[in-house]
Amino acid sequence: MINTSVFQNKKAAYYTLGCKLNFSETSTFGKMLSELGVRQAEEGEQADICLINTCSVTEVADHKCRQAIHRMVRQNPGAFMVVTGCYAQLESEAVSRIEGVDLVLGSNEKADLVQFLSDAWTAKETAAEQEADTGAADGALHQYHSVRTKQIKSFAPSCSRGNRTRYFLKVQDGCDYYCTYCTIPYARGNSRNPTIASLVSQARQAAEEGGKEIVLTGVNIGDFGKTTGESFLDLVKALDGVEGIERYRISSMEPDLLSDELIDFCAQSRAFMPHFHIPLQSGSDEVLRLMHRRYDKQLFAHKIELIKNRMPDAFIGVDVMVGCRGETEECFEECLNFLTAMDVTQLHVFPYSERPGTAALRIPYIVADADKKQRSKQLLDLSEEKRISFYEKYIGTEQEVLFEKATRGKAMHGFTRNYVRVELAPQLAKEEYDNQLLHVRLGDFNHDKSALKASLL
Repeated sequence: MINTSVFQNKKAAYYTLGCKLNFSETSTFGKMLSELGVRQAEEGEQADICLINTCSVTEVADHKCRQAIHRMVRQNPGAFMVVTGCYAQLESEAVSRIEGVDLVLGSNEKADLVQFLSDAWTAKETAAEQEADTGAADGALHQYHSVRTKQIKSFAPSCSRGNRTRYFLKVQDGCDYYCTYCTIPYARGNSRNPTIASLVSQARQAAEEGGKEIVLTGVNIGDFGKTTGESFLDLVKALDGVEGIERYRISSMEPDLLSDELIDFCAQSRAFMPHFHIPLQSGSDEVLRLMHRRYDKQLFAHKIELIKNRMPDAFIGVDVMVGCRGETEECFEECLNFLTAMDVTQLHVFPYSERPGTAALRIPYIVADADKKQRSKQLLDLSEEKRISFYEKYIGTEQEVLFEKATRGKAMHGFTRNYVRVELAPQLAKEEYDNQLLHVRLGDFNHDKSALKASLL
């Protein structure tokens, strides 16, 4: 039973680290608390509740999580501090020992976040009252401290936009792949998903709320259907028929799960955009084997070729990891040459990070940090060359752009169907353009080449 009284007239602060899925879940948590009378703390206000949704994809991510927790505790003295997410799942005891943390929720428990928060907060208030009555010298603050992590089986639905224009619909969670470098299956559990019917219902609700674009998120969304016996292609076809949603984007899809049939459907669909994000991780077959990835370069190249054949204007983003164990100089050069030849748009580059308990630690060849940095720079330079070249093709063209909310007096930004970032100058931007599909003419690059300048038609 939720004790709704503890939430009345409270202020909450949220901090999210990591992937789009985390941001989607945090937004849903905020919506749930809002329905109980909790409002989001404004800038400079001290919060009564702080929620940190953590990531643990790298050692750097772990460090950022600890920094964020310490900062939230310092900035909001006395607030009820809740930590959830992947780092909370993998290092629950370590997180619980951070001064100021009240409640640690694992991936299984965050589906019932409000109930756990209600129980823990009620226990905290009871403990504080007992301390006041007895005058206990050592305090009762540890009596309500709670760590909740169990085997991960639940699925926490999420479809919300938070402060963003686009909605993020969680269609799947967990992963069964167990790549040698990765802890995600331990942090998120095995692959699981809701029904297509429930997801279509959430998309219809987003449309009723005025949403025009939905991003499909998950950990390994191409694995959709293991729980329900359905398929991702079936899901895409069903969502394509939801009236009011003008655009869908697929957040990330493993190349071995990106079927030719799915590519063909997206090419002729009403609302699925010519925009793909495909994890490669390495352009060396030897490194892919060491990573226990389930494809080779040939399969990846086939998917890129098919997408470009069916959708020549498609934006293709690619995840690449550099410096993993076993990546010799020759392997990296093979990867660099492969990506140089690929007709992709942008690279998401990140250095390999040793994760405790992973099979990669048994691979003998270790890449020096200096080499990781140099390799990252080479791939990031290549990425920028490819992105700018892609953008240049659309200078002078007419495009449809979904604009996103901007700070008053600042430039407004949005994206074309194929994910070219567009900038509307402050003197042209209007608040009513937020979440509107507008036709524009694309001009030259803006000052830092992060977007193309636009004029309204």
